[in-house]
Amino acid sequence: QVQLVESGGGLVQAGGSLRLSCAVSGRSLSSYAMGWFRQAPGKERDFVADIIWSGAGTYYADSVKGRFTISRDYAKNTVSLQMNSLKPEDTAVYYCAARSRGTASSLNAYDYWGQGTQVTVSS
Repeated sequence: QVQLVESGGGLVQAGGSLRLSCAVSGRSLSSYAMGWFRQAPGKERDFVADIIWSGAGTYYADSVKGRFTISRDYAKNTVSLQMNSLKPEDTAVYYCAARSRGTASSLNAYDYWGQGTQVTVSS
């Protein structure tokens, strides 16, 4: 059984930084692309970033380009999201997910999901 467990969320002031991590257990997902999504209260779950299996390609939502960086550590079977210059509108529950195929920004492309970690950015 594959498990994705997010960590690193918390409360930060606008302009600050947080680093989210997603630990994968149960099996190696080295051939999977890994993504991050977020969901604010009352809103849909939105794509944030994705990194393909080789780590050579990354994709970002326009709203986070230049501020967020996704990376993965194959040895540790983890994927991280470094978030800088945080804004109050970045407040959401952040989810880690894995996909074997499909489009990076498509919710339905992802096979496995974590439980999420809360990120709150105060103004």
